[in-house]
Amino acid sequence: MFQLSSQGFLLDGRPVRLLSGALHYFRVLPEQWPHRLQMLRALGLNTVETYVPWNLHEPRPGHFDFAGLADLDGFLNASREAGLNAIVRPSPYICAEWENGGLPWWLLADPEVRALRCQDPAYLRHVDRWYDRLIPIIAAHQVTRGGNVLMVQIENEYGSYGTDTGYLRYLAAGLQARGIEVPLFTSDGPDDVFLTGGMLPGHLATLNFGSRASDAFSRLKQLRPQDPPMCAEFWCGWFDHWGTEHVVRDPQEAAEALAEILKAGASVNLYMAHGGTNFSTWAGANTKDPATGEGYLPTVTSYDYDAPIDERGGVTNKFRAFREVLASCTDAPLPDPPPCAPVLPSARVGLAESVRLFDVLHQLAKDEVIAPQPPSFEELDIGHGLVLYSTRIPGPRGPYPLSVRGLADRAHVFVDGQLTGTLERDAVETLPDVAVSGAHAQLDVLVESMGRVNYGSGPTDRKGMDQVLHSQQVLHHWTARAVELGHGTPDGLDWSTAPGEGPGPVFHRGFLEVTEPADGYLGLPGLHKGYVWVNGFCLGRYWQDRGPQRRLYLPWPLLRPGLNEIVVLELDGTSEPHVVVVCDQPDVG
Repeated sequence: MFQLSSQGFLLDGRPVRLLSGALHYFRVLPEQWPHRLQMLRALGLNTVETYVPWNLHEPRPGHFDFAGLADLDGFLNASREAGLNAIVRPSPYICAEWENGGLPWWLLADPEVRALRCQDPAYLRHVDRWYDRLIPIIAAHQVTRGGNVLMVQIENEYGSYGTDTGYLRYLAAGLQARGIEVPLFTSDGPDDVFLTGGMLPGHLATLNFGSRASDAFSRLKQLRPQDPPMCAEFWCGWFDHWGTEHVVRDPQEAAEALAEILKAGASVNLYMAHGGTNFSTWAGANTKDPATGEGYLPTVTSYDYDAPIDERGGVTNKFRAFREVLASCTDAPLPDPPPCAPVLPSARVGLAESVRLFDVLHQLAKDEVIAPQPPSFEELDIGHGLVLYSTRIPGPRGPYPLSVRGLADRAHVFVDGQLTGTLERDAVETLPDVAVSGAHAQLDVLVESMGRVNYGSGPTDRKGMDQVLHSQQVLHHWTARAVELGHGTPDGLDWSTAPGEGPGPVFHRGFLEVTEPADGYLGLPGLHKGYVWVNGFCLGRYWQDRGPQRRLYLPWPLLRPGLNEIVVLELDGTSEPHVVVVCDQPDVG
């Protein structure tokens, strides 16, 4: 039995301090879970914490996935076999620098859902269906039933979003009605605005912060004098956005901040102990101003997080510094870190086969949709990918500025088949001089989606574009052809024919030959922006022109002895030789 007291936590009647580390099963391949969990043990931790992303498990309403990367039951079994307790932080919302904060994109397509993360009836109907499927899996692993789950979170950092305490009560009651018996908790930043909005009477309140532990716990104690102190997220590193510098935190300074938490007698969860990777299109985004949603900042593919255990599971200087601090919390010697997987030898892979996107658009795209204004990705029934919006500009006229309102997130603009410019959300959204010399000009706007915003005033980040104007005139009569991208290599790519001439994105393919599967990093010299698939699995996005990340982590379980297919979708085009370079070191900035 796991219980709370004002002094701390009790497990089977004995005092226990939770020394936890965040490790998200959905950011690590299942074959690697045992190694990463043993790394947590070697770091000096006794507990693993994970979020549960709703959008991973319910990609379409009523269609659930709990296999492979989504095998929550298997991960909790693996954590118990590794000798670790577990803290589970289920959806609806998780933040986590994850696509839409874990909320499914299709909620934005339901006209009956008027608001998220509150007592909106239509939203709660979706939550109830999700909980009916999810919560019994977690309940079966509770310590009260012979498992290792000690605590379950109600909602995530709700005080950073709203004040609907009734919504939190609804979620808590729903968890308990479906079998959750262990303590429930909330987690929020230490400022009074966050705590007073996010706490729920009758349930444990915990804190999220990166420093100044004494001040944070003092503020919590004023509001919750009976709650045992716990930092549910000790931010020991940070995440990166495309086009910004790689963020690092000095290992010794972070270790001193951890020691301050432990000196206060508190329990702690390292966020992150091991970050992993935002595979496929799962990376989220932030904004420079969470209140207004302005200043779009998409998150990179790597979720290394400058964590003590690096992206491929290796020991870092921060690991050594934290291990020294955590060793003081136990009398038993800590186990040695298990060895990492071997690394692939350096290699160059020629991408000798190519297919132009526009040559196969009729095979890849969903049925064409005709509308007065450009329909959103959600209205076109895709989560992520590309949409080609087409119309005509009457003429002769101009030149005049061509502007896109509500762009989300990046667009290549073609006029009469020629690339005229590239636009970006919250950056360049207007082309200055677009003229029409004849009776009309063909306008094609290819829009790419990046991650949906996962933090701030509202998870309502719809993709596509709202309006296109030539001068002050709104352009109408649009056709839209949507190509979903992400988890598997797109079907319908015919590699047997030579690519046609012309602008636009191009798929490239090559083969990596390996003797035995091993870890590696893929460099993309000469390429600019796009996506990479290995044996049908999407490693994620690359953006070489922006950085800071310039190599993608290639986990060994994706490979097999012999030839391994590598497919690249290059969006911006290149005149360089098409190659992928296999490297033995990361380049996250």
